[in-house]
Amino acid sequence: MVRSVPPPRVAILDVGLDVGLICARRLRAALPEVSLIALAIDDTDESVVAWAEAGVAGFVTSDTSLEELMAVVACVADGGTQCSPSATAALLRRLAELASHRAPGPRILQLTPREREVVALIDRGLSNKQIASELHIELATVKNHVHSVLEKLQVDRRGAAAAAVRDHM
Repeated sequence: MVRSVPPPRVAILDVGLDVGLICARRLRAALPEVSLIALAIDDTDESVVAWAEAGVAGFVTSDTSLEELMAVVACVADGGTQCSPSATAALLRRLAELASHRAPGPRILQLTPREREVVALIDRGLSNKQIASELHIELATVKNHVHSVLEKLQVDRRGAAAAAVRDHM
């Protein structure tokens, strides 16, 4: 009778090994439920980001005590993440860099759910008065929503607003 051994919950990888990152990526692919800890990380931005991209949930420097290592293992085993303030700073800098290269989202995302309802009714050809009746709100409220939609979508006409929303759905 062959017994199946369950996979570990946590794996600790030595950052000093040349194949460490390759091993981390392969482990993540083969056993995604296993949490990874990078041992003896040097806290440079490049190293922290590379290991985080490989799927590491915990970072431990070479001067970490055994008690601290055990605390990191427990945290990561429970699904958490653990890293030093300098590693956190490196990761936040990387996120900011990535965000700066990303195109801004479509303006449609700036609309509130009610503004989207108003635009959908405009697209159906309803007047402000008809929209107010349909949504059971005051005419002045509809006018405010329409004004807000035109401003957010940076268009001058109701039809242009409806077309902009239609193009992003």
